[in-house]
Amino acid sequence: MVIIDNKKETTHLLEVLAQIQQALEQSDSFALHQLSDQLLHTASIQQHTDILTIAVVTYGLHKLVTKKERIPQREWALFVKKFNGELHKSSEALQEQDAEEFARHLDHAKELIETSIGKKMAGYIQEILKKASVNKATKVYEHGISLSRTAHLLGLSQWDLLEYVGQRESRDSPYVATIDEKKRAAMALAFFS
Repeated sequence: MVIIDNKKETTHLLEVLAQIQQALEQSDSFALHQLSDQLLHTASIQQHTDILTIAVVTYGLHKLVTKKERIPQREWALFVKKFNGELHKSSEALQEQDAEEFARHLDHAKELIETSIGKKMAGYIQEILKKASVNKATKVYEHGISLSRTAHLLGLSQWDLLEYVGQRESRDSPYVATIDEKKRAAMALAFFS
């Protein structure tokens, strides 16, 4: 893992981390989703594991905010405070170019998502993060990064990713689309006449 060498990209990432904190405080699910997609684009260019982790975590936060009413208000407020604290520490480490601390605080933030919200939500949260990883990996793959590299970046097996990509590609393929009966009949008549 390497801290981003490009000062412009580092500044951009710091801004995005601040926006994630703000969106979480405001429970802005839409902003979190947009930030996740923005990070995904950056991660596809940089091919940086930590940026992908942030994208996955941000998408997980987006999903959590949509289910926020299931979480006791005090528990939610404590989670937001702790999570934003870890993101703040991660931002400070990024500013200081301390790759180890940057990654450590990102991991702590991800762990907070998995452990800080009540036991009732634990299974749901695990499932969200797993699906988010596969979903974001698929989008990275669609940006032109090889399947092997994408799986490696997100710590997934190529088989898990390949299964999802295959399902998605077949569903999105123009060859799978059905044609209504009238058009098929007209095509058959034109073919045989």
